[in-house]
Amino acid sequence: MTRPDIAYVVQVLSQFMHKPKRTYMNAALRVIKYVKNTPGLGLLMSSHQSDNLVAFCDSDWAFCPQSRKFVTDYLVKIGNSLTSWKSKKQTTVSRSSVEAEFRSMASTVA
Repeated sequence: MTRPDIAYVVQVLSQFMHKPKRTYMNAALRVIKYVKNTPGLGLLMSSHQSDNLVAFCDSDWAFCPQSRKFVTDYLVKIGNSLTSWKSKKQTTVSRSSVEAEFRSMASTVA
């Protein structure tokens, strides 16, 4: 996966792959048109050497309206180069937003 700009949208659309509706199909077509019109976007690695490691994480508590499960996101950069990222709907339901944030931090550090 080399397109972090569409990673979340593809993850959401993939949840409805087995029972697609017209609205999901229209959204998927919009993603395809976006990818077709932006061929130069993707991961760019900086040529400048840096030892600076930066990580960002976030969680959206009860984000999914169907299941009330939370979504965790993180990204890791070395210097100006994006090296790792993830967006995932969790398998459990958190009791609070603090618990969801701690789970997001734990997955980022791991």
